[in-house]
Amino acid sequence: MIRVEITNDAMADLQDGFWFYESLETGLGDYFSSCLRADIDRLKISGGYHRCIFGSYRRLLGSVFPFGIFYTFENNTARVWAVIDCRRDPDWIRNHLGS
Repeated sequence: MIRVEITNDAMADLQDGFWFYESLETGLGDYFSSCLRADIDRLKISGGYHRCIFGSYRRLLGSVFPFGIFYTFENNTARVWAVIDCRRDPDWIRNHLGS
């Protein structure tokens, strides 16, 4: 099985997404977190199969929310670097990944 690591930056992205959706409706933030965590867990099986879209970053699209899970894959480990709303400006996404 593939090992999955989540960086602090990706955890911060998940927290931002939680608070955004929670501000729209109580409980929606929890649903967002559950869905994205399940998507990240899918990397244990499918890590490395997604195409590189920016340098060595691969992207798994969220199954419920319009978020991309950006990760790198090396030595049987999927390292999640960012969890980003795909509706954002592509230049913003590239800058976020580049920092």
